[in-house]
Amino acid sequence: MNKIIMMGTGAAPGVPSVSRGWGECNPNNPKNRRKRIGTYLEMSGQKLLIDTSPDLRNHLLDNNIKYLDAVLYTHAHADHLHGIDDLREINRVEKKPLDIYGTEHTIGQIKHRFSYLVSDEDFSDKGIYKASLKPHTIEESKALFLGNLKVNLLELSGHMVPSNGYIFNDGEVVYVADCKEIATQALSKIKIKPKVLVLPLTVIKSHYEKFYHMELDKVLEYVNLIKPEKAVINHMASECDWDEVNRLTPDNVFPAYDGMVIEF
Repeated sequence: MNKIIMMGTGAAPGVPSVSRGWGECNPNNPKNRRKRIGTYLEMSGQKLLIDTSPDLRNHLLDNNIKYLDAVLYTHAHADHLHGIDDLREINRVEKKPLDIYGTEHTIGQIKHRFSYLVSDEDFSDKGIYKASLKPHTIEESKALFLGNLKVNLLELSGHMVPSNGYIFNDGEVVYVADCKEIATQALSKIKIKPKVLVLPLTVIKSHYEKFYHMELDKVLEYVNLIKPEKAVINHMASECDWDEVNRLTPDNVFPAYDGMVIEF
């Protein structure tokens, strides 16, 4: 059985946030309490993280995750990246460097901001006071194989920094990260009907003239276009009350909550 764990389902401020508190969210619904974004995928024998939230330590503890085959990055914003140092606990368990993957831009940002984390070729366990990571660049035109798991980049557009999603096993799972739109040519990489499509929301409807995320109408447009068996909405800010998002979405679309497990 394959599974996805939605470890953290909030946007950059989390819910409640320091500035807005609970916002539009009902504080009495535990599904509205959201750590920053982070997803665990166990598929085709591989155990993967997608992004490393600033809440990564709690993600790993809450879900009893101690082993990883690799980490896939979607982009270099802090809420998706800056928990990277906590990967040293995985190094301590595995006693070896950990492979991380992303686009040339994202890996370049990791090397620039966190140069001390890049593994030496001669790795030895000296208590592991820092994470030890082996960065790899994924190309848009080539598939990556992690064991028997096929991974393709999903090109996205309209975000403040270059961002990408991932297509697993030609579309069995499709993971979309922060963006305004999915690049048209990227949709052709989805070759089968997805069992699970993960899409980010942030807010139901923005009041800003320039907004760099999908709103709910665009999320549902992609659900109708891609036609997955099940769609899951994550990355929700304090403007997104869980019950309200659930009310506004069709039966095969589910707002995520921290700790949600999807088996397929």
